Amino acid sequence: MKPRLIALALPVLFLVCLGFLRAEPTAKLRDPNIPLAPGEVPDAKPAPARTAPPDAYAPITDDPRLSRVLLLGDSVSIGYATFVRKELAGVANVHRVPANCGATTTALGSYGLGRWIKEGEKWDVIVFNHGLHDASYRFADGTDKDQDGHYASPARGCRPYVSVGDYEKNLHLIVDILSKTGAKLIFATTTPIPKSLAEKYVENSELPYNEAAQKVMKERGVVVVDLWAAVKPVQAKLQIPRNVHFTSAGSSALAKPVAQSIALALAPPAAVPVRP
Repeated sequence: MKPRLIALALPVLFLVCLGFLRAEPTAKLRDPNIPLAPGEVPDAKPAPARTAPPDAYAPITDDPRLSRVLLLGDSVSIGYATFVRKELAGVANVHRVPANCGATTTALGSYGLGRWIKEGEKWDVIVFNHGLHDASYRFADGTDKDQDGHYASPARGCRPYVSVGDYEKNLHLIVDILSKTGAKLIFATTTPIPKSLAEKYVENSELPYNEAAQKVMKERGVVVVDLWAAVKPVQAKLQIPRNVHFTSAGSSALAKPVAQSIALALAPPAAVPVRP
C-alpha cells in the first residue's frame, strides 16, 4: 500500500478501535414475552427487542370517535389480534397487551395485570384468555425443559403448571380485577391441544380447564366466545400440524367470532317497545 493511502487509513482505523473500546457490554436481560417462573423477579427495565415486535404489538393511535378494546391472552391471541383489528376497522380501537400473557398465575403476578391494565385507562371491552399455559406440563421448578432439553411431560413425572382447581380460583381473581375497569368482559376459551411435538402439551388436556372456565364465567356473568367449539370441527385445516398454534388462515378464522362478540358487546341495547 502506498504511504499516502496508509496515512489516510490510520485515523479511520483508530476511530473504529476507539468505538469498540468505549462500547459498553449489553446486559443480558430477560425476554419480557416469556412468563416468569415461580419466584423469578422481573427486570427493572424491559429487555431489548431481538427482532421487530409482532404487528399485534404495534401501538394504536385511537380514533376518539370509537370505543376502546383490549385483547389479552396467550400466543394464540397474539396470532389473531391483527385480524380482529381488520374485522373491526372503523368500529373500535383494538389494542393488544404487548406480551404473551401466559398462565393465570402470570396474570396475577408482578409481571401481569398490574402492568397490563394501567390505572385510569378507560376500556369499553376487554377480551381475555388463559388456559394453554396453565394446562401445559412443567417440572417441579416451573420450567418446561430440563438441562438436557427434554420437555416436561407426564412420562417424566411432571404435572400441569396450574391445577384445574387453582385455575378456577385464579379466574375468579382475574375477573375481580378486570371488573374494576368498568369494561364489558369477554372470555375466550382455550383452543384445542393436539398431540404436539412439544411434549409439555398433552392432547385434549384443555378440556377440564375449559369446563372450569365456562363454570366461572357463567357464575360471574361474563360473556364467553367459545373458540374451542369454533375450531374443533376444522382443527386439522386451521392448526399447524402437531402444534398448538395456528396458520395465518387459522388465526383469521379465530378472529371472526372474537370480533363478532366485541361488536355485539359494543352495540347499543335494543329499544324496548313501549306498550300503548
